[in-house]
Amino acid sequence: QVQLVESGGGLVQPGGSLRLSCVASGNIFMITAMGWYRQVPGQQRELVAAVTSGGSTNYADSVKGRFTISRDNAKKMVYLQMNSLKPEDTAVYYCNAKMVIGSGYSRDLYPTTYWGQGTQVTVST
Repeated sequence: QVQLVESGGGLVQPGGSLRLSCVASGNIFMITAMGWYRQVPGQQRELVAAVTSGGSTNYADSVKGRFTISRDNAKKMVYLQMNSLKPEDTAVYYCNAKMVIGSGYSRDLYPTTYWGQGTQVTVST
């Protein structure tokens, strides 16, 4: 069973920091892009940050200069370091990965997008 499991969410005061982690497990042949999205009730899920297998990154304008995404390919993990947090960063954060599943000649031809279960981040006094 292929899955993504996030950790590291919680309650933090404005100006504080949190580090989110996400690990992929299962019969995974290759992981291409990995990223973090967030969603507030009643709103669409939005991209926060993404990183390719080669290390190229992309950030939402609202988090540039405050958040840093990184990945460890050997451990199949992606991280999101969040600094200078603001109340508007409050949301459920979801890990996302595009993965080729299987092994040998039975592996998939194309990557499939997988999502984690989400972790709550609350920025409040």
